[in-house]
Amino acid sequence: MATVQSSTDTDPYAAINALGSSSTKTTSTTQDAQDRFLTLLVTQLKNQDPLNPLDNAQVTTQLAQINTVSGIEKLNSTLTSLMSTYNDGQAMQAAGMIGSKVLVPGSQMTLATGTQAVGCVSLASAADKVTVTITDANGTVVQKQDLGAQAAGTVTFGWDGKSADGTAQPAGTYKLAVTASNGGTAVTATPMQIGTVSSVTRTSGGFQLDLGTLGKVDFSKVQQIF
Repeated sequence: MATVQSSTDTDPYAAINALGSSSTKTTSTTQDAQDRFLTLLVTQLKNQDPLNPLDNAQVTTQLAQINTVSGIEKLNSTLTSLMSTYNDGQAMQAAGMIGSKVLVPGSQMTLATGTQAVGCVSLASAADKVTVTITDANGTVVQKQDLGAQAAGTVTFGWDGKSADGTAQPAGTYKLAVTASNGGTAVTATPMQIGTVSSVTRTSGGFQLDLGTLGKVDFSKVQQIF
């Protein structure tokens, strides 16, 4: 029986292995790679030496490898589709938040003329003493509030816009700091801020919400929507 004299006769799996390694460097689809693999395999079977036939174990291994490549490509395609659907849904949700108030981590409070400013604190655990300190743009303390004992979670409080001596403060953005303890042991307390979403921006890292004077925050950091 005639045999094909080529590098594949010396090593019948050289071409197959080369195919597997080169397929990742080309734009060919996995289906194209499978077709070429089967063509090579059939050619090898037709022209194999009857006294030195192909090893069944090696053939099975090669078939398993090409199926694995196909499965990975299908999985990647499915994940890409899922991510696209997720991003579209997140875009619609983010766009629907325009005009809404959101609670996000931050240390700023907005005081408007004739209104009361609202601040929030997130406590990691219950505390028997919670104190918030409000400062102006120059870092001057204008008000301190003792919120007393509070349970774990989000604590909301109001500020009438006046300093400790009762002087009305101008409209603007103020800073908020918080300390908390329980039985003399410090409790983790995170200041939170409430802002109104004026616009939504899509970035490479996801969506960002523009809260006006409070700046921009990542969509993923929204704790509550009002």
